[in-house]
Amino acid sequence: MDATVTLKATATQPAVTLPAIGQGSWYLGEGLAPRRDEIRALQQGLDLGLRLVDTAEMYADGGAEEIVGEALKGRRDEAFLVYPWNAGRHSAIAACEQSLQRLDTDYLDLYLLHWPGSIPLDKTLAAFEQLQADGKIKRFGVSNFDIDELRQWHRLSGDDSAVNQVLYHLGSRGIEQALRPWQRQQKMPMMAYCPLA
Repeated sequence: MDATVTLKATATQPAVTLPAIGQGSWYLGEGLAPRRDEIRALQQGLDLGLRLVDTAEMYADGGAEEIVGEALKGRRDEAFLVYPWNAGRHSAIAACEQSLQRLDTDYLDLYLLHWPGSIPLDKTLAAFEQLQADGKIKRFGVSNFDIDELRQWHRLSGDDSAVNQVLYHLGSRGIEQALRPWQRQQKMPMMAYCPLA
């Protein structure tokens, strides 16, 4: 198994190679551990080469973003910051602005639509394209999409480099039936969340 994953070049970004395992921030900022320990844990991960950091505004109502922002102070260029969440033209832009403030950064490396939901995909795509044009996100993709939803996203975006982040580990292997083979055939990158369960 390869220890790295390469995201294809896009119209605005070169290809990027990332470690196959990154750091998540679910449960950070909830007071389950001292704040300084959470910050130190993320920094130690960076020191060990885990430069992909995944966060979301829903984690501890923005508290996880604040932890991640503190951990990346003075080290922002060492991390590839992944962020999933809001849909909709105006809500996605507003959510991204608030997250950038909490994370104390000017940009996100990868911004994902967390769930397909009921908001038309073209509205979210328009927001993502605007955020990218404004330099606030470098890449965008989706999370928890099935094949039909990915086809619709591709038809709208024309982008075959989009990432789909899905639940995948030894105890949850449903994507192996259809989704994973289809994404491989399309050469579409896949990112697993909770890969170690």
